[in-house]
Amino acid sequence: MDEFLKRVYWGNTVLDYSIALGSILLLWIIVRIFKNRVIHYLQSFSEKTDTIFDDLIIKGISNLALPFVFLAGNIVIIRHLNLPAKLDNVLNVALIVIATYYLVRLINFVIHGAVHVYMERKNEPKERIRQLRGILMVIYTCVWIAGIIMMIDNLGFDITTIVAGLGVGGIAVALAAQNILGDLFSYLVIFFDKPFEIGDFIKTNNGSGTVERIGIKTSHVRSPDGQQLVMPNAELVKSTIQNFKRLERRRVLMNIGVVYQTPAEQLRRIPQMIEEIIRSQPSATFDRVHLKSLADFSLVFEIVFFIESTDYMTYMNSQQEILFRIFEKFENEKIGFAYPTQTLYVERTGTDEKPSIQAFPEESNR
Repeated sequence: MDEFLKRVYWGNTVLDYSIALGSILLLWIIVRIFKNRVIHYLQSFSEKTDTIFDDLIIKGISNLALPFVFLAGNIVIIRHLNLPAKLDNVLNVALIVIATYYLVRLINFVIHGAVHVYMERKNEPKERIRQLRGILMVIYTCVWIAGIIMMIDNLGFDITTIVAGLGVGGIAVALAAQNILGDLFSYLVIFFDKPFEIGDFIKTNNGSGTVERIGIKTSHVRSPDGQQLVMPNAELVKSTIQNFKRLERRRVLMNIGVVYQTPAEQLRRIPQMIEEIIRSQPSATFDRVHLKSLADFSLVFEIVFFIESTDYMTYMNSQQEILFRIFEKFENEKIGFAYPTQTLYVERTGTDEKPSIQAFPEESNR
């Protein structure tokens, strides 16, 4: 048996191969036990906690640390054997590639987890968290580029030319894609400044509608008539944005004209009538009623009140009910609404002459 173990094949004894194979098998068993027992226990424990830090740590160990330890450990064990130079170089390159791959994934995983933890601590809605995908994709790409450059440097290649080429190429790309970069920076402005969010009804210089999607380059808005408006982020940032969803309440300003034949006593009671009608509405807050002007065809009352709701249907329904009740009240009080009319005065100047006609503007009752 000793003679068999001492036999040499390709520069290593059978005992060396056995030790390497046993080490790989032992490492595999340790990783499997750790994943099935320890990770499973930690997952059941983390489900009882409110924080997501432990969930992220467990996920990182399970998906990144354990695979890296197993692969890197196998390469290290194999390299302890007496190997040809070319094979040893191949394993060295493989180790650098694996280390770079999992390091980049770990950095991106930490960035992803940190950003999501920060957003959840601020109680941001799920729609806003989904908007992070655009920003995170840009960050992930930059991390991968940096990781690949670092890997090439560790492999012994001269990266000076590559970095210089990337610098010149980056300038050329920036000049060629300045509109795209402008939209990207505008996307960052929209994300951090939050002039609007998904689900908000907005009005801009180019149209109005409900925001359906906020992308890296464009935002999609659904107009009231059903059309989808695709607006560049740069144009949105430059324009004035009215966000109707963030209304605290709606102000209503209206004018009502009554006829000049209305008695002065009734005119003085009209503000009180309208105030009582507005105050009777649960969603309305009275502000003021005044006789505003003596117009050509009417005595104009200016009415101001607020609808304490951001819902458009509530706003319209309350305003409609107030108008109905004003109409009913004026009808009961015999107060006439004014509209433009003309009265013809016929005057005879002689028996043989045609009558002369003069027209004067006048108020008329409905």
